[in-house]
Amino acid sequence: MSIKTRTVEYRDGDEVFEGLLAWDDKVHSPRPGVLVAHTIRGRSDFENNKARDLAELGYVAFALDVYGKNRIGSSLEDCQVLMDALKSDRPLLQQRLGVALNALREQPEVDASRLAAIGFCFGGLCALDIARIGEDVAGVVSFHGLFDTPGNTAGNEIKAKILALHGWDDPLASPEKVLELATELSDMGADWQLHAYGSVRHAFTNPAADASGGVTIYNADADRRSWLAMQNFLRELF
Repeated sequence: MSIKTRTVEYRDGDEVFEGLLAWDDKVHSPRPGVLVAHTIRGRSDFENNKARDLAELGYVAFALDVYGKNRIGSSLEDCQVLMDALKSDRPLLQQRLGVALNALREQPEVDASRLAAIGFCFGGLCALDIARIGEDVAGVVSFHGLFDTPGNTAGNEIKAKILALHGWDDPLASPEKVLELATELSDMGADWQLHAYGSVRHAFTNPAADASGGVTIYNADADRRSWLAMQNFLRELF
């Protein structure tokens, strides 16, 4: 196995974005592509490493960027501003997600007929929005994602299968939000499933999550179980 990476620059109008593509160079035929959507902090080593992990599983993975090339907040407060701007303009966010998906489709290592998306925290919301707008992907996975409805997708039919991996004690996605998501996805005809991990909070897949504030706390068991659940889900898709 020889995992290779390259940066891929792509555009939405005049806005320039840069993602990281990862693949196993010893496999020469096109493989399923998996989009990796980033947390509030923008594309970082965390998402880049997830792309490499997916490449080791046999996929071509693309860690996307929705903020803009080199546009990463220097603090959590700066990142909050970047994220909130897109959360308040979901059509713009969805457009940028579609552009990133097209960038993945265009890579020669990718079988463009077999695509999926995963995302973490804010990226989980992004993955769900890819399904909500009816993009032609086989499935999406949300890891400790945000469940806020977009407001512009009611009445759409979801074609992608959905897996939500959720910490039940996540203060950013309350049990009420979980029930709202379940109702929304059912109303849109989705094939969806939810894995909820008891006594688990936000950002449970990130070893750097700081437990001091009680919001983001790493949980090794939930991290391991959710990654296995994703692998099973992707195998079923492809």
